[in-house]
Amino acid sequence: MGNKRLKGKSAVVTGGGRGIGKEVALALAAEGAEVVLADSGVARDGTEADSLPANEAVREIQQKGGVAIASYESVADFDAAQRIIQACVDTFGRIDILVNCAGILRERMIFNMTPEEWDAVIKVHLYGTWNCCRHACIYMREQGWGRIINATSDAWRGAPGQCNYAAAKAGIVGLTRAIAREMGKYGVTCNAIAPVAATRMIQDERVKAGWQKRYAAGLLSKEQLDAWLNMAGPEWVAPFVVYLATDGASNINAQVFHVEAGRISMYSEPQEIRSIFRNYEKEGKWSIDELAEIVPPTLLAGYVNPAPPEASNEGRAERA
Repeated sequence: MGNKRLKGKSAVVTGGGRGIGKEVALALAAEGAEVVLADSGVARDGTEADSLPANEAVREIQQKGGVAIASYESVADFDAAQRIIQACVDTFGRIDILVNCAGILRERMIFNMTPEEWDAVIKVHLYGTWNCCRHACIYMREQGWGRIINATSDAWRGAPGQCNYAAAKAGIVGLTRAIAREMGKYGVTCNAIAPVAATRMIQDERVKAGWQKRYAAGLLSKEQLDAWLNMAGPEWVAPFVVYLATDGASNINAQVFHVEAGRISMYSEPQEIRSIFRNYEKEGKWSIDELAEIVPPTLLAGYVNPAPPEASNEGRAERA
């Protein structure tokens, strides 16, 4: 199994029973890490907990000669997340690597979304990532070594029908960058991956139907539709996660990477790209008329509205 680059290290992988989490757990174990697979085994929407996925993943690792145990705790609960991290420390002596992959989806347009649908997704993705990071960082700081890899999504840039998921994933990007800056001096790195892979999260029939609708509406090309429908599996994502967990990645920190079968990309650093200035002490506040004149040719030079109103809706605002 592997080249044992992580021999002597211990890891926690949330969402480790299925999909990307499972493939990451298998890959970490193949490199010699001892792994806690934390997975409550819930359905895609967060209901119907089941211990079977975690147990089967553990058994697969053990059959391949690796070392793993299961945890069925929910990352969304602060105390339960502590028990996940503690299980790793109690069983293997330390916690070196934390990979946060646990997630659920409850798609709905914002005007139809319920508070419960919002809360459920935020709790698992954003709270769950913070909960596990918070508990793991205590140990990682003391031992002077650690690797945290958080799963965000390209949806953090905005995803129609998934405002809860997009908000959570954007929050994870900010959380990752903050943890990296807080923990870097202790020898702990924190990075994020935005993976694309064929898992139950995006191979759901409702999601496929959404892609077909977007194609029919001209929002996706045939090439883009085929790429979504024939997406490669999660096993292609795992090697990069393992790389980020090794000593060789010790100087990679606070970064976000897009990862899929044939492409790995690094996101640019957020930065201000244009500015307008005013001597406010002498000239006072901007007037609305001034802003209406100055902003379009300066701040908005080259800007394109990503979601302009449809012609059929032009009168709606006038009637409101």
